[in-house]
Amino acid sequence: MNDRTDVAVIGGGVSGTAIARELSRYELDVTLLEAAPDVCTGTSKANTALLHAGFNANPDKQKGRLNVRGNELYHERIQHELDVPIEWRGALVVATEEAERPKLESLLERGRENGIEDLEIVDGERLHELEPHLTDDAIAALWAPTAGIVNPFELTVGFANNAVSNGATVELSAEVTDIEETADAFRVATERGDIEAQIVVNAAGLYADIISEMVGVDDFEITPRRGEYYLYDKETDIDVQRTVFPVPSEVSKGIVVTPTDEGNVMIGPNAEEVDDVTEKATTREGLDEVLAGAQETVPDLSKDDVIREFAGLRPAIKETGDFRIRIERRDPGFVNVAGIQSPGLASAPAVAELVVDLVGDLAGGLSEDPTFDPYYSPPPKTRHMSHAERAALIEEDPAYGQIICRCEMITEGEIRDAINEPVGARTINAIKRRVRPGAGRCQGGFCQPRVVEILAEEHGVDETDIKLEGNGSEVLIGDTKELLLAEDSEEVHADD
Repeated sequence: MNDRTDVAVIGGGVSGTAIARELSRYELDVTLLEAAPDVCTGTSKANTALLHAGFNANPDKQKGRLNVRGNELYHERIQHELDVPIEWRGALVVATEEAERPKLESLLERGRENGIEDLEIVDGERLHELEPHLTDDAIAALWAPTAGIVNPFELTVGFANNAVSNGATVELSAEVTDIEETADAFRVATERGDIEAQIVVNAAGLYADIISEMVGVDDFEITPRRGEYYLYDKETDIDVQRTVFPVPSEVSKGIVVTPTDEGNVMIGPNAEEVDDVTEKATTREGLDEVLAGAQETVPDLSKDDVIREFAGLRPAIKETGDFRIRIERRDPGFVNVAGIQSPGLASAPAVAELVVDLVGDLAGGLSEDPTFDPYYSPPPKTRHMSHAERAALIEEDPAYGQIICRCEMITEGEIRDAINEPVGARTINAIKRRVRPGAGRCQGGFCQPRVVEILAEEHGVDETDIKLEGNGSEVLIGDTKELLLAEDSEEVHADD
């Protein structure tokens, strides 16, 4: 690890990686510190993967303004610069009774005030043409065509890879344990050594209040808010094409039904405050709530064809219900990027844009790096290629012809590419986030042993060193034959 940097960004979620990437546009030494062995392991990996249009955004709140600007930036720049899956499927906010129609009118008015284009209220045959699986009780909906869906894993990894390609450094397994002020900087202590930084940007998600307390800013608290989800097999008969919301309440957007970028259907989340930032277990009550809520708009949904249940935690600041992005200390500089709950994914590019302004303020101005390249493309995905394109790729490297994951049709070449990216995969889940082995119907039952083998080969370690995610999640403890021979030997000695 370097012993000094201009800006240390703490946190490798979508906000932190977007910030690191945006800062790499300038003549700065930028280092991102992530506690986990990969980026996108916290809030950013377990969410609804939506790029909200901003029709419900409150312009009096940071998260409202940044939602609207973030959606614009995805349309204007990000979808062209980073080759990640973004689909502008649009969103429907569905009313099932006449008493809800005024709320649709209110959302339409606010959306137009926010500058959201092409909003309209649809009803009758057109509504059910847009989404045939809607309940027969649906009477009208707000239609927002600028809403999108994205792959949050590939997006976060894309930000990180592009940042590193432009000179930033990403340090993984580098949990921040303390921050100490020196004469003219902060000394940031991590599990992998210390680093001095002129400016620290705290984008630590669920741990943002803990990091903030390290520099004496302790006037807010992160409240973890758990949301539970069902993910359906691609072959389910419920072919939802657009994101479907119920009419929102004062405290919740309600249970969402949405397609994913890979053709699954996902429903959720509910919202429950929990005490522990590691409390990601699903509950029977919570999942029942999710299914019942989803059936209000898409009644044919059931537990059939569900391939995964999961939960994510949102780092809310309950007192304000808003993001907290601001300069907290000027000399040395400390910037908080805290409370980034929904619509954090949609807001990420705008959050990064704002943080660059704040860093520029602290630094007395920034100079653009003339060598900055905003474009980054991930390695090829054979399942999205034509037969001729795949044949040409296999001719160049036969590893692209070796199928490792049958459910998702992932090849050995893609897995090896994911390991050797600028911010490469080190764990089984890191491979899954990048190229999807284990994300299909069998959930890794067929492909995981080969993924472990390839990881060990590429990193030059024993297979018993390969982890599912963090420390303590090793999947192998030794060779079966050796273990059985050791047991037999112990039994012989016991008989003696």
